[in-house]
Amino acid sequence: MKYLSTIIISCIILLISLGFQNIKPVAKGDPALDARVDSLLSLMTLEEKVGQMNQYNGFWEVTGPAPKDGDAARKYEHLRKGLVGSMLNVTGSENVRAVQRIAVEETRLGIPLVIGYDVIHGFKTLSPIPLAEAASWDLAAIRKSAEVAAKESSAAGVNWTFAPMVDISRDARWGRVMEGAGEDTYLGSKIAYERVKGFQGEDLSQPHTILATAKHFAGYGFSESGRDYNTVDVGTSTLYNDIFPPFQAALEADVKTFMNSFNILNGIPATGNSFLQRDILKGKWAFEGLMVSDWGSIREMIPHGFARDGKHAAELAVNAGSDMDMESALYVEHLVSLVKEGKVKESDIDDAVKRILKLKFELGLFEDPYKYCNSDREKEITGSKEIRDAVLDMAQKSIVLLKNEGGLLPLKKSGANIALIGQLAADKDSPLGSWRALVEANSAVSVLEGLISSGQNKIQYERGPLVFDGTQNFAFEVKVNEEDRTGFQEAIQAAKQAEVVVMVLGENGFQSGEGRSRTDLGLPGLQQELLEEVYKVNPNIVLVLMNGRPLVIDWAAEHIPSIVEAWHLGSESGNAIAKVLYGDYNPSGKLPMTFPRNVGQIPIYYNHKNTGRPDYPGQDLVFWSHYMDSPNTPLYPFGYGLSYTSFEYSDLKLSASQMNKGGNMELSVVLKNTGAVKGKETVQLYVHDLVASTSRPIKELKGFQQIELAPGESKEVKFIIDEKSLGFYTPEGNWIVESGEFKLFLGGDSASEMNVDLVID
Repeated sequence: MKYLSTIIISCIILLISLGFQNIKPVAKGDPALDARVDSLLSLMTLEEKVGQMNQYNGFWEVTGPAPKDGDAARKYEHLRKGLVGSMLNVTGSENVRAVQRIAVEETRLGIPLVIGYDVIHGFKTLSPIPLAEAASWDLAAIRKSAEVAAKESSAAGVNWTFAPMVDISRDARWGRVMEGAGEDTYLGSKIAYERVKGFQGEDLSQPHTILATAKHFAGYGFSESGRDYNTVDVGTSTLYNDIFPPFQAALEADVKTFMNSFNILNGIPATGNSFLQRDILKGKWAFEGLMVSDWGSIREMIPHGFARDGKHAAELAVNAGSDMDMESALYVEHLVSLVKEGKVKESDIDDAVKRILKLKFELGLFEDPYKYCNSDREKEITGSKEIRDAVLDMAQKSIVLLKNEGGLLPLKKSGANIALIGQLAADKDSPLGSWRALVEANSAVSVLEGLISSGQNKIQYERGPLVFDGTQNFAFEVKVNEEDRTGFQEAIQAAKQAEVVVMVLGENGFQSGEGRSRTDLGLPGLQQELLEEVYKVNPNIVLVLMNGRPLVIDWAAEHIPSIVEAWHLGSESGNAIAKVLYGDYNPSGKLPMTFPRNVGQIPIYYNHKNTGRPDYPGQDLVFWSHYMDSPNTPLYPFGYGLSYTSFEYSDLKLSASQMNKGGNMELSVVLKNTGAVKGKETVQLYVHDLVASTSRPIKELKGFQQIELAPGESKEVKFIIDEKSLGFYTPEGNWIVESGEFKLFLGGDSASEMNVDLVID
């Protein structure tokens, strides 16, 4: 009788499992979704539920033989037993098909895997690093960049990216500033929304969309001293007003997953932080998606001194609301026994598994587990013209013109004698930046290639001294030459003979990114010396910066006539830079982070608060908030960026000088192109609440519009001012709008002083 019962149950499971293969994909809000998830959940053992919460990195050559021993063999058996819910770093349609086949065809219930990968700024074709994209302030282009990244990566079997990183950071020493949108919460929130929409589209069941992840929740960008993985200690006012809003914007865009941060917050590691995950995210914000740990962050609660051992770490993480364990293997090792011991509620396990299964239904994986495994589609889409065109468009929009004295730029396209100097000028790898997914090494278009193909000038390239030497990949530090000056004289001689010198200087692509904090933000190696020596023989220099963070370039800002911030622009880097240098594209980028005069000013950001002594107190020149050896002001402020044309602001006015709570009014300004070429200006709106129940920043970005004008053309630019522009969060997390006086600023950067007064009754 027992044998017969086993046969019947097995048949039922088989029929239901086969039925799942023909289920149509579901959309969020489908009333049948919960029923389908609950039906599947009811068939699962506790071990299988916990297995869905387990994510493994790719651990063997998936199209080869199965591993026979060691950790890989153990993980392989977990996969075959249905104890793996997701895998990451398995890519390529055939490889993904191989692991998916095991999950679907060899496990008891045939539940498909979600396949994750760090698609940060592209897959095999790279857009600019996210910080560079933020410099475009072009939300449509940023969404398109995420769309093509999703299209190319999904064609290779990926259906989940661990992006966008929406951490706000004010510290350029932190290497991961390259991965975010910079220092400002408003701009960061707008970009977070667009990147989520770009990755996920409007229908997750479509094969060109992938799940997005808002990371890192929360506070990671405020790591002390800009050192990665370091302590974070911020007040709740900063948390609610500066750190949380980009995550809320991602949530408004229906982001499907969140990721924990590595840091502690209020003394508790984020991965085990119930306030962040249960109270705020799943409670107050009613997030219905999945919370995944960062790589090994559950296990890392042990060295934090918060967990005794792996079992305790698993208990703390799941009770705090972490749904999936990325690569610690602690859930699959300990959760079953923790439930049996009464230390973890099975209802919390069920809640986590429901979130995971819902995403698999929404992706349409139960309808077709192999929908992301079409090798013909992969070949057709990878590196397609649509994708190359999109990343080129994004790259040219990301470039910021910092200085252009004497109209040295744009360069003539023919007949000029140009000396091109610097190792980075011919580098085809560094422009790819950090977090480069599966792009082929040395595949970027170099500046040298871009200038040669885009013009008809005499280009003499000289490397100068070697700057970066040795192994340069994700796992190793970049070696910097500080002593060997071989190549100096050749570069100097070329500069002497040239009409204009283009020097490409900055960081290697792996000098920014995760784990790549720096205390010295000057030009690495002998580059500063080279710059000064070349300047002595030919001051007609265009300095092209290639970097993943704001650098300290105070000497260059004082001496060099033209400076172009070109970041790490991805696969089409050299073509985009050439278009700007030759004037085929009029630069329109604006800085998403403040450039300091020196490292001692860091953290430096525009929306700081006043102190009790913000300025000279009478005749006393000492006892006020300042440095004795440097101005308080930045080298280049947030929002700053020039054009090959010029713009004039005039006739700033409000539709009324007073506004009632709950109302709105119009703020307008006339913008005129006063130069000789067509150009695009980003008009920026800033607000200052003069007196409030908590001290408010001296300025806060609350709106921006990009306006393109022909020479001599004028346009009235209008903004709506409402409570959303004027309110803030209390330290308790309550949104309020207070009566009082405000100043409204409009201009081309955060240093603009053009303003009008507003009173709220």
